[in-house]
Amino acid sequence: MAAVGDKSLKARVQEVLALIRPAVQMDGGDLEFVGVDDDGIVSVRLHGACVGCPSSAMTLKMGIERHLREKIPEVREVICV
Repeated sequence: MAAVGDKSLKARVQEVLALIRPAVQMDGGDLEFVGVDDDGIVSVRLHGACVGCPSSAMTLKMGIERHLREKIPEVREVICV
């Protein structure tokens, strides 16, 4: 459990996603944070060129999820909604 004054899981996830977002936007897509549940499942929505792109699943798992899990151990998985 986070100590008083620590950033919430949601805030930490949003910070990491803000760092990742420019790379996604460079490829014509975008990334929207939807939420994170108590089990560490992060929900995102992909927009623009990411929608229907065959590489979007790889971007989601090998890019977004990998970065989040490296920086925030509580994150277990990232799903696209």
